[in-house]
Amino acid sequence: MKKAKEKVPADKLVEITSLENTVVRGDVKSQQIAAYQQLYTIWDGLNELPIAAHYAAESAKLENSGKSLTFAANLFLEHLSHTQDAGVRVWQANTALELLDKAIALEPNNDTLKIKKGALLVSNTGEPMKGIGILREVAERNPDFLDAQLTLANFSITSGQYDKAIERMESVLERHPQEPKALFLLAVAYQSKGDNAKAVELLRQCRKLIKDPSLAAEIDGYIKSIQ
Repeated sequence: MKKAKEKVPADKLVEITSLENTVVRGDVKSQQIAAYQQLYTIWDGLNELPIAAHYAAESAKLENSGKSLTFAANLFLEHLSHTQDAGVRVWQANTALELLDKAIALEPNNDTLKIKKGALLVSNTGEPMKGIGILREVAERNPDFLDAQLTLANFSITSGQYDKAIERMESVLERHPQEPKALFLLAVAYQSKGDNAKAVELLRQCRKLIKDPSLAAEIDGYIKSIQ
């Protein structure tokens, strides 16, 4: 944060320092929450996203609502994919996990939060099997929860378990034959196995269901690349 402050305009630095002092000496929780939220807004406006996320997290921990904790966790999850520094990535992953755990404690039936936690454990911590266990528990309890099924299929593909991904996506398509995301992942799994003809067939089915022009163009490009 020290390096980031060196680049901050003088007027903003005065405002930041004042708010930091408000947090330190603030006896009323609502004042601290308001100060943290203002700090989040300032750092976000300065495009210092990890610092902004830190203050959103501090505000959320004090507010202790599912909505605020989820918002802050999502900030860290979004930044993770853009962070090159290994130490920063560990901090972001651990903070996101802490926030998700707090949110799940408040909303124990929120499967979306559990999917986020499971995916985070698989991709960014040393506990991938724990994450897979969470994802499977949600998927088995609620077979129609698409995010759980897609996330598990995606991890199967990235780990080279293409047949597992194919089986899972075919099961989804039996119930939801017009689901473009399932068709796309099924195509990726077949293409990864070397069956380009089957992949192209599935991609063309997916393409017919896509309304977003940019996504449609990406699929067209994918088809051309494997034909």
